[in-house]
Amino acid sequence: MKDKKSKPKHEPTHEEIESLRTQLDEMQKERDDLLGKLQRVSADYANFQKRAARQVAESIAYEKEMLIKTLLPMLDNFEHTFEKSQAAESVEAVLTGVRIVYDQMLDTLRSHGVQTIEALGEPFDPSCHEAMMRREDPDREDNTILEEFQKGYTLNGRVVRPSKVIVNKLACTEAPPQDKPSDEATDETPSADDGQSTETE
Repeated sequence: MKDKKSKPKHEPTHEEIESLRTQLDEMQKERDDLLGKLQRVSADYANFQKRAARQVAESIAYEKEMLIKTLLPMLDNFEHTFEKSQAAESVEAVLTGVRIVYDQMLDTLRSHGVQTIEALGEPFDPSCHEAMMRREDPDREDNTILEEFQKGYTLNGRVVRPSKVIVNKLACTEAPPQDKPSDEATDETPSADDGQSTETE
């Protein structure tokens, strides 16, 4: 057998080595640039999280302040009502003052998106009504709300408290039909007198 001659190894030239070094330097520079951008993005995100949490806290504090400011006039009117109730000539005058404050409170709640849930006389709706008990009233339709224990409210269309109610539940007054035997279809048993005996010879 003839020995295979090994191919001579290619020795890189000076120009090729310099080209590889240049490419390596560029890749290292690109890596450093990407690492720096990543560090800056990470720092910006951390600052954003801190800033967002601070903005949310400030927004909540502002909304609380605005809500309290809208409630303070009602508190003032309650104090005026209490002061005037001492010299009121009748209970109706005190009730009128309380009614004014009550209406003012409802208007304030409506300005914040709060609405009362209609219940009395309405069909029972489990999404906004809570049945406390059932009662039978034959003069009203079944599943109708007869009485309201506690008013319910929604905030911007979402139920924050359901209405607590009494629901009408009619009992089933008609018994299911039963099959009765007909008088015409009664079986008759022949008597001994009606029968005729036969004699065998």
